[in-house]
Amino acid sequence: MKKTIRGSWKRMVGLGLCLGLLFSLAGCAGEPGRNIVIEKDPLAASQAKLTFFGYKYEALNVTAIEDSLHRFMDSHPEITISYDGIKSPEYFDVLEKRMATGNGNDIFMVDHARMLELGRRGKLADLSDLSTLENFSDLARSQMGADGTIDYVPTSISAFGLYCNLDLLKKHGQKVPENLSELEAVCDYFVGKGITPIVANNDISLKTVAIAKSLLPIYQHEDPSALLAQFNNGTADLAETLRPGFALVEQMLARGWIDSEEALATAKTKDDLTLFAGGERPFMLTGAWAVPRVRDLAPKLDFTVQPYPILEDGSVLVINVDTRVSINADSAHVKEAKQFLEYITQPDAMWKFVNSQSSFSPLKENRLAEDKAVQPIGPYLSNGRSVLGSDDNLQIPIYLLNPL
Repeated sequence: MKKTIRGSWKRMVGLGLCLGLLFSLAGCAGEPGRNIVIEKDPLAASQAKLTFFGYKYEALNVTAIEDSLHRFMDSHPEITISYDGIKSPEYFDVLEKRMATGNGNDIFMVDHARMLELGRRGKLADLSDLSTLENFSDLARSQMGADGTIDYVPTSISAFGLYCNLDLLKKHGQKVPENLSELEAVCDYFVGKGITPIVANNDISLKTVAIAKSLLPIYQHEDPSALLAQFNNGTADLAETLRPGFALVEQMLARGWIDSEEALATAKTKDDLTLFAGGERPFMLTGAWAVPRVRDLAPKLDFTVQPYPILEDGSVLVINVDTRVSINADSAHVKEAKQFLEYITQPDAMWKFVNSQSSFSPLKENRLAEDKAVQPIGPYLSNGRSVLGSDDNLQIPIYLLNPL
């Protein structure tokens, strides 16, 4: 299905949204996605035509991306740019195939694992000359330049949290847990009522719990990067360090807080949201970026997102310097692609994208996402009780670990 819009921009923005489907090398395989096309002056043949590939396909995110493309092309009439996006993890399979066959897009989103691999292969353009690098916070810069080069720019700081169904907790006379003892008490209570308390998915839920429990002492050290370097050179054992986190996950499964068979069959930010939005489960473990989708599924549900209450003395937040955008080193339009990255890494342009996914800005600004459900997370960005789920100073793709 293709929708054509004729407007004042007279440019083309192809927003191909293949919802959960794989793209073939030539385009989208299977059922067609939804394209939003804004026509461009056909006489302007000299314009550079960029393509942008990403794993953001949700309506709110795409609207923010579309707005950025419009505004960028308004100020750069010599450039056109089209975006197509599909859901991860399928996205990464397609990205790898496109790059391996020389069909990579000019601009694309990467995660830590692909950034490491593509960087080793020389497939990522050096972004150290971008004029907007000084806009980024110290946290973001510590990640972007961890390996001595700048291969990507982040466009958000995402957070993982414990979704709490306030309606159900109130109905049962329970409260939002703020430490491990309280989490144990409320989860055991619901298990006693025949309710599996925590919805978990088969991707990130339990990984982030294990990481949060195990790595907080490293991030509370005066030099976390020095400790992470010990994992890289083999003088420290990452598996042993993660042991307390995996022990906690094992406890959660053994005590019936999570149904392991259900979790193995539960797709991230899809099946898990449907289960939680049904209103019969008190908790869910997933990213705060899913808040708008939960609201769409259950407009009347009263819920909040909290840091993980998994420590004896309180909670810990897992964050990522995230939605990483890189430029294909083999692109014929590296210069123009850098102009686009400079545009989207300005405060106002980035804020619209950040706010659309209930996340936080990687820039030197303190604006919090407007949705009240995620505001309890805000203080943990700077109170010394946060952990990076995927740290660029760690040369190991930690998210490939699977505790299930």
